[in-house]
Amino acid sequence: MKADTLELYRTYTGDETFNRIKHYETVAQMWEDRAAEYADLTAIADDGKTYTFRQLQEDVAHFRAVLRESGVEQGQRVALLIPNSYDFVKAYLAAVTAGCTAVILPAHLDEKAVYGTSMMFGFTALITAPATENAAALLRQLRPEVTLIGTETASEEASPAAVCAGSDGCTVIMTGGTTGKPKGALLSNTAVLQGVVNSCLGVPGTFEQRYLLVLPLSHVFGLIRNLLASLYSGSTLMICRDNKNMFRDAAMFRPTIMVLVPALADMALTLSKKFGRSMFGDSLKTIICGAANVPQYLVEEYKKAGVDLYPGYGLTESANLVSGNPVPLEKPGSVGLIFPGMEYRIVENELWLKGSNMMDGYVGAQETDAYEDGWFKTGDLVRMDDDGFLYITGRIKEVIVLSTGENISPAELEAKFNDLPFIQDSQVFEDMDENGRHFLSLEVVPRATEAAKLGADAGRIITEALQAVNEKLQPYERVSKIIIRDSDFARTPSMKIVRYKKCQ
Repeated sequence: MKADTLELYRTYTGDETFNRIKHYETVAQMWEDRAAEYADLTAIADDGKTYTFRQLQEDVAHFRAVLRESGVEQGQRVALLIPNSYDFVKAYLAAVTAGCTAVILPAHLDEKAVYGTSMMFGFTALITAPATENAAALLRQLRPEVTLIGTETASEEASPAAVCAGSDGCTVIMTGGTTGKPKGALLSNTAVLQGVVNSCLGVPGTFEQRYLLVLPLSHVFGLIRNLLASLYSGSTLMICRDNKNMFRDAAMFRPTIMVLVPALADMALTLSKKFGRSMFGDSLKTIICGAANVPQYLVEEYKKAGVDLYPGYGLTESANLVSGNPVPLEKPGSVGLIFPGMEYRIVENELWLKGSNMMDGYVGAQETDAYEDGWFKTGDLVRMDDDGFLYITGRIKEVIVLSTGENISPAELEAKFNDLPFIQDSQVFEDMDENGRHFLSLEVVPRATEAAKLGADAGRIITEALQAVNEKLQPYERVSKIIIRDSDFARTPSMKIVRYKKCQ
């Protein structure tokens, strides 16, 4: 069915913000219009310098000329191997407003990986920064036909934006998709812009704010909900180049809104309680949180500190945003209402999607199981309540099939254990003893500030509380072993927990 949530989102967003939302066909149109509207406002703060929308627009126009003088033509794919920086913003906008498809590569890739992506994605040019140009060495040697362009390359000319269509390719972002195999999701201009518009819904007062960027721009959450949403809304984006300095940068910049994964939000909250002050500054009012399960503890504790934390749900394949929860205190644990106009089905508890924000398909790998009858199968297990609020209950590929034939969704069980205020994160997994007997185990990472309040008996109290939760589960869901960790789980670059491999 199609999500008919426009009026609800208008109510939650507020007329003042809702009426400022504009729809564009292409990123080039959006950027030219917003750059003119907010010309004298600061668009980017990076490395001790600030750039107005007017200055950024001029730099983008000159770098478009660099691309064209280098032989890059409209419709081609241009890769970016650039760390979070003003140069990334300039190069990305230049590429997509020149009518090219920007292929975003993680800046940490080595030369073999960069060469591999050139074969996978078929880009004709690669833009590098001084810090990443050595990673292009193998590509330079084996594929001399790929044009290499440095971000410091300049042109005295200014080139106009290309005229293109909403259906034209805009961005390729690397993803593991539903199978975990590396590939790229191809997003059109229409898809990217729908993702940007969705970012304004359900959050009052999102225009002319101060964003602090700590997420990688090679991740869809950072690119669309942080960078493009900031530019679209006439906001200032301060780029934190090294997350070791995020709290120093926050104290100096005093952001009003941040886009975070739960692990970073939790870290900041823990330190704020320890040191008796907000680690993100006293001006922070809003946190957009996603890319992993958002514990209700974070929503409630940030609210006590005067900060509204909004959980949401999205995918690389959906230009990031599928749903957002505008009332997380009223609907705990929900990732919110599906955004207006998006079509969805729930088939055997799996969420299927269609919509203008969905990708055109994968690049670099065949995913024959990703679609059925034109519907994208997310691989996410969900339920929806009577008010249309969505809840994620797990991932199909993570389901554990017990010897009894029962299916266990680890994420659904973990959410129950994570409801305890002194549990920061947990992982339920299939374990095996020396006799080959399979059973469920639970590992937890305590939340340091809350565990400290329990004193010397913390271990016993935590274990007993976990056992009490365990006893309330169905007999086949109960874990047989509980381990309290003294260190965090291994995590992906986007701060998701790396799950243990299933027992064979």
